[in-house]
Amino acid sequence: MESAEIRRRWLSFFEERGHTVVPSASLIADDPTLLLVPAGMVPFKPYFLGEVKPPAPRVTSVQKCVRTPDIEEVGKTTRHGTFFQMCGNFSFGDYFKEGAIKLAWELLTNPQDKGGYGLDPERLWITVYLDDDEAEQIWRDVIGVPAERIQRLGKKDNFWSMGVPGPCGPCSEINYDRGPEFGEEGGPAVNDERYVEIWNLVFMQYERGAGEGKEDFPILGDLPSKNIDTGLGLERLAMILQGVQNMYETDTLRVVMDRATELTGVRYGADHGSDVSLRVVADHIRTSTMLIGDGVTPGNEGRGYVLRRIMRRAIRNMRLMGATGPVVKDLVDVVIETMGQQYPELITDRKRIETVAAAEEAAFLKALKGGTNILDTAVTETKAAGGTVLSGDKAFLLHDTWGFPIDLTLEMAAEQGLSVDEDGFRRLMKEQRDRAKADAKAKKSGHADLSAYRHVADTSGTTEFTGYTSTEGESTVVGLLVDGVSSPAASEGDEVEIVLDRTPFYAEGGGQLADQGRIKLDTGAVIDVRDVQQPVPGVSVHKGVVQVGEVTVGASAYAAIDVRRRRAIARAHSATHLTHQALRDALGPTAAQAGSENSPGRFRFDFGSPNAVPGTVLTDVEQKINEVLARELDVHAEVMSIDEAKKQGAIAEFGEKYGERVRVVTIGDFSKELCGGTHVHNTAQLGLVKLLGESSIGSGVRRVEALVGVDAYNFLAKEHTVVAQLQELVKGRSEELPEKIAAMLGKLKDAEKEIEKFRAEKVLGAAAGLAQGAKDVRGVALVTGTVPDGTSADDLRKLVLDVRGRIPGDRPAVVAVFTTANGRPLTVIATNEAARERGLKAGDLVRTAAKTLGGGGGGKPDVAQGGGQNPDAIGAAVAAVERLVAETA
Repeated sequence: MESAEIRRRWLSFFEERGHTVVPSASLIADDPTLLLVPAGMVPFKPYFLGEVKPPAPRVTSVQKCVRTPDIEEVGKTTRHGTFFQMCGNFSFGDYFKEGAIKLAWELLTNPQDKGGYGLDPERLWITVYLDDDEAEQIWRDVIGVPAERIQRLGKKDNFWSMGVPGPCGPCSEINYDRGPEFGEEGGPAVNDERYVEIWNLVFMQYERGAGEGKEDFPILGDLPSKNIDTGLGLERLAMILQGVQNMYETDTLRVVMDRATELTGVRYGADHGSDVSLRVVADHIRTSTMLIGDGVTPGNEGRGYVLRRIMRRAIRNMRLMGATGPVVKDLVDVVIETMGQQYPELITDRKRIETVAAAEEAAFLKALKGGTNILDTAVTETKAAGGTVLSGDKAFLLHDTWGFPIDLTLEMAAEQGLSVDEDGFRRLMKEQRDRAKADAKAKKSGHADLSAYRHVADTSGTTEFTGYTSTEGESTVVGLLVDGVSSPAASEGDEVEIVLDRTPFYAEGGGQLADQGRIKLDTGAVIDVRDVQQPVPGVSVHKGVVQVGEVTVGASAYAAIDVRRRRAIARAHSATHLTHQALRDALGPTAAQAGSENSPGRFRFDFGSPNAVPGTVLTDVEQKINEVLARELDVHAEVMSIDEAKKQGAIAEFGEKYGERVRVVTIGDFSKELCGGTHVHNTAQLGLVKLLGESSIGSGVRRVEALVGVDAYNFLAKEHTVVAQLQELVKGRSEELPEKIAAMLGKLKDAEKEIEKFRAEKVLGAAAGLAQGAKDVRGVALVTGTVPDGTSADDLRKLVLDVRGRIPGDRPAVVAVFTTANGRPLTVIATNEAARERGLKAGDLVRTAAKTLGGGGGGKPDVAQGGGQNPDAIGAAVAAVERLVAETA
């Protein structure tokens, strides 16, 4: 049975039994504590926590999941993988243990011709929690599983929680006996390789307290309602139904391995090393395709880094197996053909996925060449110093500058006999990430415990947003936090977070910055609102300072936004939509939105593109946008079902989470997008849009920045002033400026060349004097010296080789000359053949000198170059070179 059929049967079975089918959520987690969705229940977490009302009492889904904690183990074993699909059925206060158990048994054991999976009941073993007598009784007496095939396990194996205070409960697992060829008998308590877990039924009935690990936490009491959360691993069931040994041999992964063997000539099963590489490629390419499909782009932070890491690991493993040219597009195509049966959007979005993947491969192959040179130099320096560990800062440099994932550095260093200071690397990475996370977290939720916001939602409901039609209005204070803690009152000067029952203030989201303004209470108190966020869904938190009076919960309020700011942001947001459509018209659908920020009078728009956008194309895009403004197109918004929006061709942003009902913003016949932001009523209100330029912000992602309205006019006015000043300076008309300035720059460049030629001649003129001053060190002619600061490395090398050539070839010679450039010491050392025959190698001498200078270096035996941090140590470096010559000669 193919994986697509397993998925279809699951959804059909539960839909027929009263469950609402919920599409898989994006792999981009809608949860600030997660980068990616790691489990099937994650999209339903708000329902279990009571933050949001579930769409129905019974739901089912097949959720895409990615887990990367054990990424280094992928390929080495057949059990580890990064992407998987979790089939789940959920009950929110509806059926409980008996209902869940009956449904699971029916689906697993019903014959395939009756819609089931047709598993042999005699091969199914059950585990239950240590003291869950009820679950054991249901399995034994209601279902009829023999007592000898029911085992009790402890908290570690059969009790589930999210790892934090909240819902939890015992679970019961269904395991499949794969037979004696997989080891000893005795059930899952004895051998989990033979008795494979395929389905976990979680009975969420308790609330847990704080604690560490899977076992050390208290049970605080019962939940108000009992819920069901189950998960069946689609890949594991496919392994059983397809009669293969492991998940890599199932239909959706084996085809990727087969394509990789065609591209490399390596046969699966012939060699352990190549088998590991093939499994890495199959898993990582599938995961990469699914991540790109959900809008993730390669980068050096967050989920972008996860994608970059696994893509580059897959690419390098292809190179290790002998691939020489680009291979990613071929492999991605196989994944799209296979997984597209389950996720048709992969096929629809094929071109964009291929473009992003191919761009990352090209960037990595280029980085691999440059980074390998840096790594080789670092390895050489480490070995020369007698070390066996590559420093953490070198590993961090390779990651930060060249995009080398740490596991790639580990592998390449190990191939040269070195380990890596992983602790040092991870410390630097943690410092970098902590800074980024702290900034993001502080902005989103201040420093308050999210439970404070959830309490407001539980007691007062969500905030009604009135800002689409009003800029001010009456409301009531339903929540108040001071210093992140709920408070009944706040005084003048306090920094506060206020929740209103209804508000015209737009909370930051969808790329649009928050409104600012004032809230006045009937008591006379005034709050200056500087920011608005939604730390939990539906609750708008107004952040500001009490200017006058006292704020109390329950007080009547009048909220008014800064209308001028709102209108400027609205103009920017509407301009963003126009820019998006114009770019798609010019570049094709691959120019999909990858992020944006709409602020007063200006915006930035990120989009997919493997290459820079030519200036002529950007000019055409800008012209098209402004032509649309002149057409005075009406802008209107309409709420409809997500299916209807898709039918109308509305563009959705990748990675955004949408509900069943969505808001669609239409600009005449030009643009139609899903959007919750605020906009102008007519394109004429924008006045003018000026694109400032575009740049790269990551592999396959470009950014356009622009000004709108008065800001755009002011920019052009300044530009006109600058042009007028240039006309005066060069004595020419505006259209003559490029030619006249180019001519001036050409003359300047010629003059610089003459100066450089003079400087080089002066440096080389010192060659004869240096050669004549050679010092005899145990029969070796040693020439040392310094040249004027600012001498280039090329001129220094030419000088050293010239001096070496002036010494008779039959006399051993070492030439070491130093200079200082940009405040840093630099040296080039050369030896002739007679010196090398006596064991004097330029590379060894340079490393000795560079170490004294506080740096490093390397090169060939005949000529080498190095540098450092301390120019005052040049004298000591000369002495160190002389000592080494004396010791070696």
